[in-house]
This record gives sequence, C-alpha cells and structure tokens, in this order.
Amino acid sequence: MNHTTQRRYAIVGTGSRARMYTRALAGSHRRHGALVALCDTNATRMAVHNGIVAEAGLDPVPTYAADAFSRMLTEQAVDEVIVATVDHTHADYIVAALEHGADVITEKPMTTDLDGLRRIEDARERTGGRVTVGFNYRYNPVHRRVRELIADGAIGEVGSVHFEWMLDLRHGADYFRRWHRDKANSGGLLVHKASHHFDLVNWWIAARPEEVFASGRLFFYGDENGRRHGLAADYERGHGSAAADADPFALHLADSADLSALYLDAEHEDGYRRDLNVFGPGITIEDDMSVLVRYDTGARLTYHLTAYAPWEGYRLAVTGSRGRLELDMVEFDRTVAGRTEDNPVRGMPAPKEDTVSRLLLRRHWQEPEEIPVEVGTGGHGGGDTAMLDALLGRLDDGIRPDHADGGNALLTGLAANASMAAGTPVRVADLLAGKDA
Repeated sequence: MNHTTQRRYAIVGTGSRARMYTRALAGSHRRHGALVALCDTNATRMAVHNGIVAEAGLDPVPTYAADAFSRMLTEQAVDEVIVATVDHTHADYIVAALEHGADVITEKPMTTDLDGLRRIEDARERTGGRVTVGFNYRYNPVHRRVRELIADGAIGEVGSVHFEWMLDLRHGADYFRRWHRDKANSGGLLVHKASHHFDLVNWWIAARPEEVFASGRLFFYGDENGRRHGLAADYERGHGSAAADADPFALHLADSADLSALYLDAEHEDGYRRDLNVFGPGITIEDDMSVLVRYDTGARLTYHLTAYAPWEGYRLAVTGSRGRLELDMVEFDRTVAGRTEDNPVRGMPAPKEDTVSRLLLRRHWQEPEEIPVEVGTGGHGGGDTAMLDALLGRLDDGIRPDHADGGNALLTGLAANASMAAGTPVRVADLLAGKDA
C-alpha cells in the first residue's frame, strides 16, 4: 500500500452515482487524494468521467476494463477503491481490493447476498483492510440530531420505532426502469434502498436485528398492474417512442446531455437501457413492503416502504420509557409530471432543495418541544457533502459506517426477503447458519 500523504483512489463503476466521487477527487477534495484510475465494463462511461477530470484542469486518468481490475490495483498503486458498480458485483470488487492491500469505500448495499457477506468478512479478517459503506444518510444533520437525543436519554430506553418511507411517482418509478428492477441485480428495494433506513435505525438505537417478519408485493408497477390500473402505455423504452411521449412515467434520456452521454451514447458497448417502461414485463422486485424487526435490545421496528406515493418524504417515531421523538421530513409535497423549471428532464426525480423538516420531543407529562433542526444543502439533505468530507478527508468522527454496519443493514433486508418468501418470521442467526425459515 502507498503510504504517501496523498491517498491514491480508483473508482470501479462509472455510472451516474459515481460522478459524485469523481467530481470530489478532481475538485473539492483533490488536496486529500488523487484519482489515479477508472474501471468499468463500458469505455464510453469512463470517458465521461475523464471529461469531468479534464474540466477540472487535470490530465485524464488511465482506464481499465473490468477484467483488468487486479492489474489496475497493482499498476496504479491504489490505496483505496471506491465501488459504485451494480449491487450484486460489489463483493467481487471489495474482496479483490482487500486482497491487494487496498481499503474500500463501497456504495450501499455492501453486497446483496449471504455469500458476498461471508466473502467480504473473510477477506477483511485475513487482510486487516478497512471497508466503509456509503451510508450518507448518517451524515444528514437532522439524523445526527436524532441520534444525539436518543443517546443522551431524552426519551429513556427505546421500546419501539415506527418508520414510514415514501418514494414519489418520479423517484420510485426510477427503480423500475433500470437494472434495479431485477432482484438478482439489486436484492430488491429492501436490500438496495431500505439498507439506508435499516442502518439509520441500527445506528439511532444502537441495536442489531435478531428476528424479521415481512410482507410485500408488486402492486403498482409491472405489466399486469399497469393494465389493471389503466396506466399502461405500449412501448418498451422511453427513448424514441411516440407512445412514451405523453406518459408521465417515461424517462426521456435525450432531455439531458449528461444522461445521453452516460447511457444513450454508451449503449452500443453493452446494450444497457436506462429507460425501460415501468409497466413493462420483467420486473421481479416489490414496490410495497412492510417489515417488523425485533432487535437485540428488545426494541421493535415497524417499517413500511412505498414506491408509488404522490409525495416524497418520511415519518419517524421513536417511543421510549420517558417519551417520544417524532420526525416529519417532506422532500416534495406533491409530484409534478413532465418538465418543470427546476427539473427539465422528463421522468427524472427533481432536486430536493426545499425539504421541510420538523422534529418534536414529547416527554412524559410535558408539553411537546420542537427541536431546532436544519436540513443540509446538497444530496441526501447534506449527507453527501458531509460524508465526502469525512471519508475522503479521513476524519475520525465516530460516524463512519464499517463492514459490521453494512452487514447488519444487509441482514435486515435479506431476512425480510427470506420472510416474504417463506411467510414466516426469520431469525438472523438461523439465516446466517443456513437454516430454513
């Protein structure tokens, strides 16, 4: 491993999300580390990222095909790998990086199955390498305040948590037009999306999941549901389709120069289409899920995720022996179809720049107290910016989510998936032991 002052980073997976890291290493955080290589299955997308590097006044970095990942680590003396590939491939790259002596920052979820989890843990124990999971919601200042209040005993011992998360008709739909729609790729929304939320609960109440019972279904999206609800439109993908032109659920990649460069212009290499019909066939994930979790502290969680709501945000209530914390976060109070001044790309979620947050502390026998909180600026309520500051700046702030945190969030989602399949509660210990539900 290179031990010079400036850390050497490589990014594997150069889709839309990875641009955050490329921009940081080429710009705002270049004093902390150098981007030395890119790796992907698609050369066109890597060229887009090198364009970001060039715009920052730096020389383009070397690019490597996916099968040259190990060679890249050696040739470029990589200290830390940022993994932003399709979820089901995370474990392969994390393990390979650890075995080459590099640390890892991975997008959530850490992996999508038990085999990947076991391989990561084995490699980490053998190598002593560090794995950090990009749970950026921990760094949202509102969520940090919730953590502080609970840790300080404001509501006493936590007995129960109620957590309802709503994805609106633009954001929710986006998971059903891209690779996430296939559970083999993403693990479903209880692994890909809810790992954020399960990690927050684990972190807030300092607990680990022990037993999970879940129920879910594909209610809104998919071909059968589209026909039943009168929402289906006859097209395969949004681009170039007259039938998609008036469909508010269709993504129009050509509306965006960035999306065109990353996806339309890259299709000739791998055939990946970013804009499939959300009411088309082939969807194997759920869009409406309920989860009950019992933790090792005795606390219980009731959780619900809806991917087709008319507004976006979430509600949290944490009830303890001395009172209750209630958080309401409204990211969009209504969903607007088509183009808007703030969001000219038809079908894409709008920027979350006007989030409204309200945090109430209700102590027993006392008047409710509103706790002052302010959502941060930037992605995920300021979480992205603060996370980059911490991870790339190598700050020891006590928040950095590690492999154990990634594993506990993943195990909640995997146990929930197993419970949905079996129709019975699933103990996490039994899941790890390979026992049937």
